[in-house]
Amino acid sequence: MFDILVYLFENYFDSGSYPDSATLTRKLAMAGFADEDITETLDWLSELAQHDIGNYPASFAKNDSFRCYSDYEMERIDTEGRGFICFLEQASIINPLQRELLIDRVLAMDESSSSLEKIKLIVLTELWIQNQLTDDAILEKLLIVSDSHYRH
Repeated sequence: MFDILVYLFENYFDSGSYPDSATLTRKLAMAGFADEDITETLDWLSELAQHDIGNYPASFAKNDSFRCYSDYEMERIDTEGRGFICFLEQASIINPLQRELLIDRVLAMDESSSSLEKIKLIVLTELWIQNQLTDDAILEKLLIVSDSHYRH
């Protein structure tokens, strides 16, 4: 799934959207992705698209509570990933509702552990689908923040 998301982002980000499911399925198959992986990714994207933040009360997005992770979530999202999610929220790139939707999508991936790069890709995909990637500063923060971590 991760490879397909990278492919979609690399090939369709500049256009602002991606093709319908039938066209996308055909293009992904032509790119060499397995049918099972394509179906899984399209289902995952469909669930992400259904989580329109406009369908929730505004109070969910403006909550200032502290997020505690369950044992299961901590097994699936490593310390660096949880720290990055916290950074995104503190930098106002995502709000508490988007944080919860992000965690839901991370847990829905079939990967046993979610690395920082996977979380970044999910955030990029989520913000892309919600048409919130209009600010280059957000893209820079998402794509560069971990590089500074390794310089210290």
